[in-house]
Amino acid sequence: MQDELTMLEGGWMRLKVPLPFSLRFVNAYLIPDPTGGYTLIDPGLHTTAAEEAWERTIDRLGITYDSVRQIILTHMHPDHYGMAGWFQLKSGAPVLMSRASHAYARRLWGQDRAFDAELTALYDQHGMPLELLAQIAPHLESFVALVSPQAEITYIAEGDRLTFGGGEWTAIATEGHGEGHLCFYRPDTRLMVCGDQVLPDITPNVSVVPGGKGGELRRFLASLERLESYDVAAAFPGHRDPFTDFAGRIRELKEHHARRLDMLAGWLDEPVAAYDICVRMFGERIGGNIHNLRFALSETLAHLDHLVDEGRAERVRRGEGFMYQRK
Repeated sequence: MQDELTMLEGGWMRLKVPLPFSLRFVNAYLIPDPTGGYTLIDPGLHTTAAEEAWERTIDRLGITYDSVRQIILTHMHPDHYGMAGWFQLKSGAPVLMSRASHAYARRLWGQDRAFDAELTALYDQHGMPLELLAQIAPHLESFVALVSPQAEITYIAEGDRLTFGGGEWTAIATEGHGEGHLCFYRPDTRLMVCGDQVLPDITPNVSVVPGGKGGELRRFLASLERLESYDVAAAFPGHRDPFTDFAGRIRELKEHHARRLDMLAGWLDEPVAAYDICVRMFGERIGGNIHNLRFALSETLAHLDHLVDEGRAERVRRGEGFMYQRK
């Protein structure tokens, strides 16, 4: 994909930072400040192609890396977090993210990380075949280079007020997509930076992962309810294009999950493993792609666990693992 710099209202710039998987790009926002310099939101995954895209952008704009005065991360997923350390070394700018998101980044890619083994064990309990389980750890380890060097973090939290783009923004804690995910709202212009919590055209991934709080889909839907109460004129997502009907998109996402829950509930007449449900639900979209399969199985688990929490299904022990059936 050819990198693309789009000029938005208010002098904002959106760079489509290339990704080496199905999403194709992540949105990085470069926002000018009236007093000089720029704020950067979610710089992308650290790849050679991404470095080249940023080098071309900096050159095209006629600015220097040290023009970036702060780097804000909505969450720790590698396509958002990965270049933060590289950009910090280039610019000297502080990197801001939530404490919970940074803690989970350390769990994923820290020196004492155990996530590879934890996720493999989780998927083993839910029916993933051995030949696929063997691919999980190498796949996850491949991301370490894509988030290195890792940044020094300054913590921000729910309710904190940040200044960028000539205005004051409030941090909003949103749950279900990634631990410690933050959105940012500016009330005077009714703008929302929504990261991956609300996306146009595609649905944000909601996953069961080791070390999560549990109730991922419940927490995600509760965050959507909260966000729906904001008066939003324009929203700036992590993927796809900025959009205006924020409340309408939230309603669509809620309806999507309600339909999916009903569909899954109808497949539980007999005990079935989450992996088999996942294959039935996602089909060819996950064939031969361990990256997509990982997200698909974790999202399947989030929906099945939600059915259990609602009393519509039960999780039953089968040997060393689990199956789900209608209650």
